[in-house]
Amino acid sequence: MTNQDEESEPELEKAVLDTPIGVLTLVASDTGLTHVLFDGQETADVGIDQPVPTAIDNPILASAASELDEYFAGTRRDFDLPLDLRGTDFQIDAWTALASIPYGETVSYASQAETIGRPGAFRAVGSANGRNPIPIVLPCHRVIGSDGSLTGFGGGLDVKKRLLDHERAQQTLPLG
Repeated sequence: MTNQDEESEPELEKAVLDTPIGVLTLVASDTGLTHVLFDGQETADVGIDQPVPTAIDNPILASAASELDEYFAGTRRDFDLPLDLRGTDFQIDAWTALASIPYGETVSYASQAETIGRPGAFRAVGSANGRNPIPIVLPCHRVIGSDGSLTGFGGGLDVKKRLLDHERAQQTLPLG
């Protein structure tokens, strides 16, 4: 016999954040941030099958909103949030490797594949990055084609370019 509570999805809550790149929907479980959705994305679009209520006082969502506000204000370069990543071992390895890409810099998919000990798996890394549930916080926008071209991004290539331009502009300024 199985315990239904063990099989059910954990409770999720969401908050909406207005940013310079549009409205972001933040989703969190009781253990960490699970998703950052771009304007127009719905929770059902990312495989969340349950209704997600708007949070009233979720501390994880409050921290995420605050840190994203600081990022867009140019006063934060690294995120310090609890994450609740859900994916295959390979996807989680690829996603966590994103956090090691320095602010304002870019790497290729091949370089990211080498970082996780899977040289040659650059297409699989690209696929994993395409499913990154927590963009910006796990900065998949910093991964580009080996020829330097901007390639796929869930928020659109225009948003990817804006995020990279934002970071490059802030990179020379002292944190305030």
